[in-house]
This record gives sequence, C-alpha cells and structure tokens, in this order.
Amino acid sequence: MHVELVNQPGNTAAKVSLRPGEVCTAESGAMLAMSSNMQITTTTHKKQGGSLLKAAKRLLGGESLFLNHFEPQNTPGEVWLGTDLAGDMLVLPLNNDNLIVQGGSFLACDEGIEVDLGWQGFKSLLSGERIFWLKLKGKGTAVLSSFGAIYPIEVDGDYIVDTGHIVAFSETLQFSITKAGMSWLQSILGGEGMVCKFSGRGTVWCQSHNESSFGQLLGPELKVRG
Repeated sequence: MHVELVNQPGNTAAKVSLRPGEVCTAESGAMLAMSSNMQITTTTHKKQGGSLLKAAKRLLGGESLFLNHFEPQNTPGEVWLGTDLAGDMLVLPLNNDNLIVQGGSFLACDEGIEVDLGWQGFKSLLSGERIFWLKLKGKGTAVLSSFGAIYPIEVDGDYIVDTGHIVAFSETLQFSITKAGMSWLQSILGGEGMVCKFSGRGTVWCQSHNESSFGQLLGPELKVRG
C-alpha cells in the first residue's frame, strides 16, 4: 500500500495505490474516487469478519459504524480518500508500535493494523472532548487526518497540550487530564479549560484548529431553515 498526499496542507486528499492482494481499510464515506477494478467489502470490523462489539466501541470513539475494505482485482488499482473538514493528513508507518488516536482523526490503514478502543478517564468528561480514543496496533501504514495543519511535538519529560488539538500520540507517553492554569478560576477565565499533561518520551501530533470551537463559533451564525 502506497499513499501519496496531494493539495497539502489546507485541502489534503490521499491517493492510495494498491497491488493485487493488498487491502486498504478506510472510514465509511471517505472514498472520493477509485479505479474501476476496485472491489469494496463493507464490514463492522476486519475484512474477513464483522464484530458488533468492535463496531459499537468505534462509535463511542467518534468513528463510523462501518469500515470499507478496498482491494484491486487482477491488476493494480487506486482509491482516493478525503475528509469532511478541511485540513491536512499524516502517513505514519507502524512497526508493531502502538498509537493512540483522537476520535475522528483515523482515516485509513492497511490490513496489518488492528483498530481498537482506549478509555481516557472520567476527567475527560469535563474537558468537553471525546472520552474514548482509538488504539492502532500492528505493522503497516496508517493515515490520519486533522482539522487545519498537523505538526509533531517531541516530548522528553513533561508537556501540556490542549485536549481539542490532539490528533495522536505514542503509547509510550503517560498522560493525565488537568487544569491549564494555577487555579480553576484562571483556567476558566483564560479560556483554556482542561488540558492534557503528557510525561515520558514519545511524540504528540497536534492540529492547528479545534473542531469543537469552530462549531461553537459557526453555529449561532447559521440560519434556521423554515
């Protein structure tokens, strides 16, 4: 599976090239276009079988109920993938590494990667963000998406990141949800609210925009249809 990103960073799309026998698993509705020899199988989990429990857990993580599996027949093929929100994408090779992904940021992977669910704790309920994260594990290529630009932060020690700007992070990092300022009053008045405090060594990938904040800003400006 070879992934080429085009129109970065504002309106990125992913061109995924596959050889016969290779399979790309993608979020439902992500396909923009594809070659005519591409066969699509839709399941609730892996290509060879469905799991309602896995699908239900993925829903809690902010992903869709179904996954589409693209496989070219007889000759090489390609499929183009996109997202609902404008922004960038990131291609990450996993070599039996574990990666924690914010709900809604997973776009696609090859069949060597397992998609599971992680729990970020009750404190996340107060942060206004999703309380579940996806856990990618295995060997292969994963494609993630962001709202706006995406950039890595290498952590060695402690680091603070706004919960709404996290795309993914290495599982080698420990984290806790806490307040941004010295006091709860400072955190609320400063508009930062709750943040994620990472510790250890690893990488955090962040996005430049926050989709929740964008929705709150845009919502009052939308006219009600009669």
